[in-house]
Amino acid sequence: MWHRAVCVGLLALALGYLCLLGPELPQSALQHLSASLLGGLRRARSLEGRMVAAWQAAIVRPARGWARVAVGVNACVDVVLSGVKLLQALGLDPGDGRNHVVLNSRQELKETFAYFMQKGAAAERFFSDAETFHHIAQTASEYPDAQLYVGGNAALIGQKLAANPDLKILLCGPVGPKLHELLDDNVVVPPESMQERDEFHLILEYQAGEEWGQVKAPSANRFIFSHDISNGALNMLEVFVSSLDEFQPDLVVLSGLHMMEGQSKEMRQRRLLEAVASISDIPTDIPIHLELASMTDQDLMSNIMHQQVFPLVNSLGLNEQELLFLTQAASGPHASLASWDGIPDVGIVSDILFWILKEHGRSTDRASDLTRIHFHTLAYHILVTVDGYWGNQVAAVAAGARAAGTQACATETIDTSKVFLKAPLEFVTSQTEAPSKISLNPDEPVVHWHREGISFHFTPVLVCKDPVRTVGLGDAISAEGLLYSEVYSQ
Repeated sequence: MWHRAVCVGLLALALGYLCLLGPELPQSALQHLSASLLGGLRRARSLEGRMVAAWQAAIVRPARGWARVAVGVNACVDVVLSGVKLLQALGLDPGDGRNHVVLNSRQELKETFAYFMQKGAAAERFFSDAETFHHIAQTASEYPDAQLYVGGNAALIGQKLAANPDLKILLCGPVGPKLHELLDDNVVVPPESMQERDEFHLILEYQAGEEWGQVKAPSANRFIFSHDISNGALNMLEVFVSSLDEFQPDLVVLSGLHMMEGQSKEMRQRRLLEAVASISDIPTDIPIHLELASMTDQDLMSNIMHQQVFPLVNSLGLNEQELLFLTQAASGPHASLASWDGIPDVGIVSDILFWILKEHGRSTDRASDLTRIHFHTLAYHILVTVDGYWGNQVAAVAAGARAAGTQACATETIDTSKVFLKAPLEFVTSQTEAPSKISLNPDEPVVHWHREGISFHFTPVLVCKDPVRTVGLGDAISAEGLLYSEVYSQ
C-alpha cells in the first residue's frame, strides 16, 4: 500500500513542477505531459478508490422522487447478545446438544443452542411457551452487554428511509413501547398499530473458538429465537392498507409474507388469500415494492408467486438464497442447482431474473404490474427492469452498493482501506442464451446490458473486511435503491 502512496506523491510533485515550467514549454507538450501524469494518478489509485469516485459521480437524485412512503408489516426489537452469557444468566448449565424443531422449554433452548454452536451453524426457532419466552426476553433485554435494535424487514426499511429528512415515513406493524422508542422521529406509527408488548427476537451470538462446557464453536455465528405471533399471522396487514387512505403515499413497501411459515398450512393458505385481497385494495397508481426474505417452504413460495401476489406488485427485492429457492419452487431455469458454489454466477443469476420478469412480469398479453427486481448478493448487485417503466437505475444500483459498503463497516462514507473488491472482473451475461462477455472497468463500475425488452444494470460491491453489523443489510440496500429510483407515469 505504501508504494502506491509514494507513486501518487511523486506524480503530484511532477505535475506541480510542470506547472512552474509551463511558460517555457510548448502548449501542446504541456497538455500531453499533464494528461499523461493525470492518467498515471488515476491508475495509481486503488480499484476500490476508483469505483467509489465513479459511484459518487453516478449517484444523482431522480427528477421526480418520493415524498411519502408507507412501509409494513413486520416489525420487532432485535436483542443481540452473547448466547453463552444469556444462558448463564438464566442459570442453565452446559450439556449435550440436541436439535428441537420447536422450543417448548428452557431445557430445549439450551440443548438446541448447544447443538448449533457445536456445528458453528446459524439457525432460527420458534419458542412455543409465551410466558417463559417473555421472561427470557426480559432477562436478555436488561443484560448489561445486550444491544437493542430496530428489527423486522419493514421496520428496518422504514428506519433507513427515515434518515432522509425530505421523506415522510408511515410504518405499520406490531410496534411496542421499546420499538417505538428506537424508531426515528420521522417515522409515523398509526395508533391502531401500537401494542402493549414488543415482539422480541433474541439473537444469541457466539465467537469462533468460544467454549461452553464441552461445546466449542468452530466458527462465529448466531442462533435466533422468538415467540412472534403478530408478525407470523400478518396481524397488521389490514390496518396497514386501511391507513393508506389518510397517509396518501407515493410508494408502498411491503414485507413479512415469509413470516407465515410458522403457521399451519390451512391457516397460511387462508391468510395468503386474505393478503391478496387486501393488497388488491391499494390504488393501482401507487407502486408497491415487495421485499422477500428467507423461506424454507416451497409451497409458500410457489403460492406467493402464483396466487396473484407477484402480479400485484411493481418491484421485488431479494438475495441469492431467495432467488435460487424461487426458481426451485417454480421449476424455473437452473432449478436443478442445489446451492451456490461461492460467488453466484452472474450468467445464472441473470437467466433467473430474466425468467421471472418474462413469466410473471408485465407484458402486452399479461395483466401484471411487476416491472422491476433488485437483486443483491455479497459481491455484486443487479437491477432488472422492463423497459419504459423505471428511470435513474444507474444511480439506484450504485446507491445500493454504496449502502452495503458503509453499513457493513459502520462508516459514514466508504473507507477504501476497510473494503475489498470480491466481484468477478469478467463474466458472461447468460448461461442459456448466446451471452455477452463483459470486462469490468473500475472507472465505469455500473454495467448495462439488454435482453428482449428487459434492461440489466450490474455493479460490484466493495465488501467490508471486518463487518460490524450485517443484520438488515439487504433491507438497507433495497431501501437505498428505491430512494434513488424513479417510476414513470403510464
